[in-house]
Amino acid sequence: MTERKQQLEALRDELIERFERYKAHKEQRGGPLDKDIEDQSIELQNDEVIEALQQEAEDELRQVMHALKRVDDGEGDLCEACGEAIDTRRLEAVPYTTVCRDCAELG
Repeated sequence: MTERKQQLEALRDELIERFERYKAHKEQRGGPLDKDIEDQSIELQNDEVIEALQQEAEDELRQVMHALKRVDDGEGDLCEACGEAIDTRRLEAVPYTTVCRDCAELG
């Protein structure tokens, strides 16, 4: 197994765990709001932050899964836009990237 695949799988596992924590938090908060209007405001604001974090984790997980599939298909180091090799420094910085720096800047 390649180092990149191991890195992507570790990131995938971390994102799944994070996503599950956010989901559990939302389910735990499913009860009625506090009677105090200020507490209600804070609860709603916290829920919005958790929702945004969960969406961010889900989006990143989708990218990681896509990158893992490309690695499994033998295309993980090639830009899916132009077909050129992706610089290893870019892959180290953003392991789930599927495009080279030039194509990322164009996109």
